Amino acid sequence: MKKIQSITPLVLFMTLSLAGMLEGQYYFGRNKVHYHQFRWQILKTRHFDIYFYPEMEELAEIGASFAEVSYQYLQDKFNHTVLRRIPLVFYSTHFHFEQTNTLPYLIPPGVGGFFEFMKGRVVVPSDGNLDHFRRVIRHELVHVFQKSYVSRILKDHRILTPRSAPLWFTEGLAEYWAEDWDPEAEMVIRDAVLNHTILPIHQMDQIYGTFLMYKQGQSILKFIAEQYGDEKILRLMQNIWKAETFNEVMEMTLGKDYKALSEAWLYALKKRMYPLLDDKDLPRMVTLKITDRGYNIMPVFYRDGRKPMVVFVANRDGYSSLYWKPIVDHEEKKPELLLKGENTADLESFHMQRSRIDVDQRGRIVFVAKSGPQDVIYIYDIRQRKIVSDYRFPRVISIFSPSWSPDGERIAFTGLDRAGWSDLYVLDLKSAQLRRLINDHYDDRDPDWSPDGRMLVFSSDRTSVGRDGYRNLFLFNLDHPGIRYLTFGHCRDESPSWAPDGKTIAFSSDRDGVSNVWALTLRHRVSDGLQPTRSDLNDGVEASIMPTEPIQLTHFATGGFNPAWTDSMDLLLTAFEKVGFQIRFLERPKEKLKALRRIASFPDVEQDEPWYFPRLEGDVETSRIRYRRKFSLDFAQSQVIQDPIYGTSGGGQIVVTDMLGDEQYYFLLFNTAQTRSEFWDGFNIAVTRVDLSRRVNYAMGLYRLAGRYYNRYEGYFYENRYGGFGSISYPLNQFNRVETNLNIRYSEKDWTFRSRPREAFLLSNFVSFTRDNSLWGPTGPMDGERMNFTLGNTVDVIHSNVNFTTVMFDVRKYFRLGARIAHAVRLWGQFNQGKEALPFFMGGAWDLRGYRLWSLWGTKLFLISNEFRFPFLDQFYLGFPFGGIGFSSIRGALFVDAGNVWDDDFGELKGSLGFGIRFRLGGYLVLRLDVGRRTNFKRIERETFTQFFFGWDF
Repeated sequence: MKKIQSITPLVLFMTLSLAGMLEGQYYFGRNKVHYHQFRWQILKTRHFDIYFYPEMEELAEIGASFAEVSYQYLQDKFNHTVLRRIPLVFYSTHFHFEQTNTLPYLIPPGVGGFFEFMKGRVVVPSDGNLDHFRRVIRHELVHVFQKSYVSRILKDHRILTPRSAPLWFTEGLAEYWAEDWDPEAEMVIRDAVLNHTILPIHQMDQIYGTFLMYKQGQSILKFIAEQYGDEKILRLMQNIWKAETFNEVMEMTLGKDYKALSEAWLYALKKRMYPLLDDKDLPRMVTLKITDRGYNIMPVFYRDGRKPMVVFVANRDGYSSLYWKPIVDHEEKKPELLLKGENTADLESFHMQRSRIDVDQRGRIVFVAKSGPQDVIYIYDIRQRKIVSDYRFPRVISIFSPSWSPDGERIAFTGLDRAGWSDLYVLDLKSAQLRRLINDHYDDRDPDWSPDGRMLVFSSDRTSVGRDGYRNLFLFNLDHPGIRYLTFGHCRDESPSWAPDGKTIAFSSDRDGVSNVWALTLRHRVSDGLQPTRSDLNDGVEASIMPTEPIQLTHFATGGFNPAWTDSMDLLLTAFEKVGFQIRFLERPKEKLKALRRIASFPDVEQDEPWYFPRLEGDVETSRIRYRRKFSLDFAQSQVIQDPIYGTSGGGQIVVTDMLGDEQYYFLLFNTAQTRSEFWDGFNIAVTRVDLSRRVNYAMGLYRLAGRYYNRYEGYFYENRYGGFGSISYPLNQFNRVETNLNIRYSEKDWTFRSRPREAFLLSNFVSFTRDNSLWGPTGPMDGERMNFTLGNTVDVIHSNVNFTTVMFDVRKYFRLGARIAHAVRLWGQFNQGKEALPFFMGGAWDLRGYRLWSLWGTKLFLISNEFRFPFLDQFYLGFPFGGIGFSSIRGALFVDAGNVWDDDFGELKGSLGFGIRFRLGGYLVLRLDVGRRTNFKRIERETFTQFFFGWDF
């Protein structure tokens, strides 16, 4: 939905003509800012060309090993060999990954990697966890094998039209063959079945591209393998050439179509899931509700005077922000917004799913947000209602889960460095000194201070089972540095929270199949009269402390996370239910805590050896070379243009880029000649070079554009233009940028009904500022703002036949009135003043509705539009004897437009008002229908107009 800042050559081609320069030389969209200039190298293995930069060399070699092992695994699963070398691009952090040019789009924080079809590139970042890095690499390589395998099947059977499996199948298979059925998948499917939100296969388009679709697809593939055999999955792809639809392929392969397979799959799930409620609960039935709308996570307790409060991170309106709310709320008030995030350069994004927040006794919230090239630790004062300080560290790119020390003088957190390693750090606020507590390849997360400020409890994969993704809890003593085990086993123990009593630690763990809240107590050997155990591994690390065996505090059928203690030893937590996360309150777990007596034993820990992933293993051929740009075709397309006056013309466009997408060449060639003798008069060519490798993006090119044209303002004419242009774009941050364009061209213009042609050597220079922090709904922006201000001049530097100044502005503001209701306002003006000033035009569904497309012409233009946007129909289904079509997210709009186009005299104000319907088709195309009447704001015309068009709302 959102464009990005990179200089778009297609737009540049439009700007080559002066009229195009005036109408299309600017555009909205957020910016992909290239903060780092990477020194790329290539690691060549047997099957891969791996692109990496020197800071992450060790991580790249480990990733190379993962890739080669996955290749062998998938080669056996598919019984297929990918004949070409596979390009694999690694980034050490997600922030570096977000700057990639292998895709032209902005990369959202939740994207963990992708397979790009045009050049067959696999692009994967690290998040500090090697097991996750391994699983994402395998997931994306499944897509590589899928594409190669299906392409070979179609080629062998001479099927020229492209066919592919639906997204739920391709992503479900990537999940199924990349990892085992894990607690996360179990949680999502349990929730969908028990809360009746799971969808049959033939309705899967309603959750297209969502995480739920991924997991439902994985569940379906698991069911097929269990019921029909794993070989049937491959057979589904083998038979794809035999039918037009995948539903038919499934029926001939399994003997069941979508509907029949869905019935069997859902019945099997219900038989397995419903009995869970015998001894497990849905979170809403056994806990006190704190929130019930939006996406709410990471609670932390704070006492505001005598009032107990919960502070948390939430996405309730499209932005991730800080909120707070009374724990006991008799009036059921909405949570109060403390700090709105993700709409300014300082708070570009929060790590909602991974980073906790904390609040100290003085009412200072410490949290993390992305600002520019890295994460920043911010301190927000609740009483002052503002950010009072911030901290950033050049060598730490990503930061997670900051935690206050009891005295409020230090902050512990997890940091990810440029090499891609995740470790614990402590910041001393008085001295502003940063101390790195650990420096290794293990993934250390979620530190929390003991009440006496001497120790940190944290989660890590540093046990012998950690290489398989399991995590346990550990203690770090800051007085006598060293690490001590608290838990051990094949589970994921995360988000530890130290209770005010100084002895009890709550944490989330998937020990019973999905994540729930557990707790353990620390017993002291001397004070409790206990004997030391073999778990006292490190002499300097509180050898007298011995943990009890954990007990389970919640028994949710779905999931519980992020426990946080109150000062009265109650618990706040995040619960997963109905495909969302909500804050819940668990009263009095004290009775259960009495069972925390039995001392845990770790019989295998004493012999527990540190694990590591080898950089490269087996007989693998490798070599390293410096990356040099080599260019290959990205795409080529032809186009045919039908003009109602001049007939048909045709041409083509070719785009060539290097492997990393940093340097791009665009070639445009077409001809408007109607006879053989006019061939050279109608010959058009343009070449553009775009460089996106640095923060400053630039483009330059040469062109020759010629042909016969017509417009209402000038009539019929022939124009021949050739020259060159340059464009520079500098993003200030993700939301704001400045741009300048210079266009030098020689122009010959000959009007059909005028005796004298005109020659000019034109110089056009434009400078613009663009801002876009808009938040989009299904059919267009719903919040934020978009604006552009442009100033330019065009002059004939030799003959003085042309000389005019251009001023343009387009300001769009979106006022959120409700979760799905907004008032959109657009103020648009364009003014040309001077000798041979070119005209603007207006009219149609994209600007002044009710008037014919481009029916209003003049050198000055003004428009103000108001639109009230609201939900109309959430779902609509048309049934036919042979099937049906479903539509979703249908939106309504009430609009009022007012404006005019003129030369010297503004004339009468023109306007329109009415009602519109919009719906998105296929995720990319918005269909728009407007019905209304024209007005001059003195009277309303009786005739009703209807306009149908496609495109996003303004």
